[in-house]
Amino acid sequence: MKRPLRSLLILLGIAAIAFAAWRIFYKKAVTLPNLQTTAVKRGDVFATISATGTLEPEEVVDIGAQVTGQILTFGNDIAGKPVDYGSQIEEGALLAKIDDSLYAINKKQVEAQLQQAQSAVLSADAGLVQARAKLEQARAQFNQAKKDWDRAEKLGPSDSLSRSAYDTYQSTFEAAKANVSASEAACEVANAQIATSKATVMQAQAAIQLADRNLGYCTITSPVKGIVIDRRVDVGQTVVSNMSASSLFLLAKDLKKMEVWVAVNEADIGSIHPAQAVTFTVDTFPGMTFQGSVNKIRLNATMSQNVVTYTVEINTDNADGTLLPYLTASVKFQIDHQQDVFTVPNAALRWRPDDNQLAAGAENPFASKSAKKESSKGAAKSSDKKKNRSGVLWVRDPGQPNHVKPLKVRTGISDGTVTEVAPLDESATLEGVEVVIAELREASGTDSSETTNPFAPKFPSRRK
Repeated sequence: MKRPLRSLLILLGIAAIAFAAWRIFYKKAVTLPNLQTTAVKRGDVFATISATGTLEPEEVVDIGAQVTGQILTFGNDIAGKPVDYGSQIEEGALLAKIDDSLYAINKKQVEAQLQQAQSAVLSADAGLVQARAKLEQARAQFNQAKKDWDRAEKLGPSDSLSRSAYDTYQSTFEAAKANVSASEAACEVANAQIATSKATVMQAQAAIQLADRNLGYCTITSPVKGIVIDRRVDVGQTVVSNMSASSLFLLAKDLKKMEVWVAVNEADIGSIHPAQAVTFTVDTFPGMTFQGSVNKIRLNATMSQNVVTYTVEINTDNADGTLLPYLTASVKFQIDHQQDVFTVPNAALRWRPDDNQLAAGAENPFASKSAKKESSKGAAKSSDKKKNRSGVLWVRDPGQPNHVKPLKVRTGISDGTVTEVAPLDESATLEGVEVVIAELREASGTDSSETTNPFAPKFPSRRK
């Protein structure tokens, strides 16, 4: 009798302990955290691609020196001040003067060479005249010698013509004939000398033109009207121009029109096209957003650390002169735009409830079986550029505090902060619907206002 009583007492003690433990842990488990909600709102959504670029003047002229020499002085800008950074310059205005003394001396030398060459031409002309006169004289002597020789040849050596006289006529004829050939050759030589002298004259004239051009290069003028972005020399500095022109000034024709050169990753370049709308910001002017449009996509891609990027040129208006050259711009290319659509924070689509937070009769669409179905649907629609996919929002159950039930929607484009959503039933509306975005938890020993990070990983709960 005592043994069954003892067993009964032991069982009652175990039951009491279990009941106490159940009250402690179960009651704690059923205390669900408060939920943070937000209302579905209407608004505009812009899907964008972000990149970084640099502001560049639309048209830049690099003005250099084509001669070597010392900078003697600078010209004056529109305000009458020496040319410097930011100076406004008119077309044809003097920018700088290079020492031209050596080039002036060189011009005098080539002018003397030209005079010498012209004198040589005159001398060659006179020589030609003299050679032609000698040729005419030789031809006359040849004609007389030929006649004498013809008569002597008819008579031959006889009583009327001695042998010595016959030989004299013959030698005279042959000598006259040789003199004609020599005179003709002298005329050809004189012609060649004239041609050489004239070529020397042309060479000297070209040298003078070169000397004049070099003298002109000593005066640096502006080829366009613009503003000096960079002055790269100082008075007294010697510029050296060898294979390439030394850069002296960098002029922008018009800072009212600027370009943004943006490096776009190869994964995003397919979404960029000419005339595409662009917005960008610069750190210099926080809170200001500037507008632009894509002008062209350069095809000469670059590779850095196995990453291929393309340079995209963006045109922007700078009529007020706010933007400065070479500022860093944070650019957003608008690849899609939806106006007056239902939007929710992205956190609302990422939030997932625990099983004990589900309202009575509600099913979790993210359970293992449903997840497989959703993943298969998502794979079937992967070519739709992440538009019109299915998503789940969670709304409070009016009859059960801090319990939720799912609301399936179609999702559209996102700007990284909010996402476009639409009801599955086109006749329904999402206007003003409160959706859960996070949990409000109170941790022991901490401030009761502390909230749970919706992006932090969730660990298994002890609640049933």
